[in-house]
Amino acid sequence: MYRNQYDSDITTFSPSGRIHQIEYAMEAVKQGGAAVALKSKQFAVLVSLKRSSSELGSYQKKIFVVDDHVGIAISGLTADARFLCNYLRNETSYYDYVYESQMRIERLVTIVADHHQVHTQRYGRRSYGVGLLIAGFDQLGAHIYQTCPSGNFYDYKAISIGSRSQSAKTYLEKHFESFEECTLEQLITHGLHALRGDYTKY
Repeated sequence: MYRNQYDSDITTFSPSGRIHQIEYAMEAVKQGGAAVALKSKQFAVLVSLKRSSSELGSYQKKIFVVDDHVGIAISGLTADARFLCNYLRNETSYYDYVYESQMRIERLVTIVADHHQVHTQRYGRRSYGVGLLIAGFDQLGAHIYQTCPSGNFYDYKAISIGSRSQSAKTYLEKHFESFEECTLEQLITHGLHALRGDYTKY
């Protein structure tokens, strides 16, 4: 990544049709701490590795509770993640107040993805430099979604994001067929094994 004349703001396309600031935000997600999400028929699990920026500092929180039925794991800029978490909490609280029921996970993901996308089209703003793994349970069962700074979102059976997440993805790809019938404890164990594939020291 390097600076050029087409990355000064979010509304400028390069001649090749790229928006460089979105690519920079995606790079921030790739360099963040690893996070893993996986699900069975009844459960959705988030696993993340807490890292300290230095030996003198405290650990940064990587998993946040949004509502009774949904939580998020993050990779990228923690400040952006906290803002988006509060945004999600406001949306779920408002929905619960108006409709007296819990918001469906897909609707919640669509709302936050739209919020991501708005920051890719208005001058004077920047993309959120964070990727979210959203795990929850609603009337349709357990769900796992990934959101990107570009505004895209994806539905997964299991996924890993963050630095050196490829080895975790390799583990998940080898074992995802067995996740469907797993208990909660077995899912957590699989998540830890996937993270261990990320880091030799756990």
